[in-house]
Amino acid sequence: MFFLIGGVQPKTVTLDETPGICQACGLAQVRLKRVDYYLSVFFMPLFRVKKGYPVLICGRCRAISSPEGNIQGASHEARKDGCPQCGYPVARDFRYCPSCGSRI
Repeated sequence: MFFLIGGVQPKTVTLDETPGICQACGLAQVRLKRVDYYLSVFFMPLFRVKKGYPVLICGRCRAISSPEGNIQGASHEARKDGCPQCGYPVARDFRYCPSCGSRI
């Protein structure tokens, strides 16, 4: 009996190592990357099935933007609100402040 394990898996390719400024968090962590999809057998990529488009991805907040600078998505770390009691920055999905413990 013979088993074959295969499928299509994404692979992120870095196109430019020069860091840029992230428009979501303001740090110099943005790299030009592309997500390609590869046909893989036994978890080893064999050949590219689909070539992705170049995008800017922040290494800290994971914000995705087009090469022109239009932000397409950002994680909870890039979108902070302050606690109404102590002003500590907390993510929008938090129910309690990690600093003072008050309910948000």
